[in-house]
Amino acid sequence: MADDNDTAPGRSLTLAGARKALDAALAEAEAMGRRFCIAVTDTSGEPVATARMDGAPRLSAGIALNKAFTVAGFGGMPSGNWWNLIKDEPSLVHGITHTPRLIVFGGGVGIFVDGELVGAIGVSGGSADEDTEVAQAGADALAG
Repeated sequence: MADDNDTAPGRSLTLAGARKALDAALAEAEAMGRRFCIAVTDTSGEPVATARMDGAPRLSAGIALNKAFTVAGFGGMPSGNWWNLIKDEPSLVHGITHTPRLIVFGGGVGIFVDGELVGAIGVSGGSADEDTEVAQAGADALAG
């Protein structure tokens, strides 16, 4: 018979939650006057809602999804934190950066509700700082 040690707790974003995050990120992008690709994923890094704004670079769609995938895969650690963790270790720089879908620059953040990771959001199309600003706006729509 199963007990509490046999299962993991966890919540994940619903489509409604992903749309809130996506809409907030799109509003931030519009306020900036820039065009981005935005991907909102569940805790496993699978897409729940995505958007490529008119005129956003096509390649950025995959990059945004991979940023969210990276965040989800590492417990909510922002993608922008990676470089500072590996920059002084050449073997990591040359090794881990070959990991499929791993992104080591800004634009991916976790979505937390009541301190629990429920999803991730990745944004691409601007600078790393701009991408992070838009992603954080999306994540903040569900924070509380």
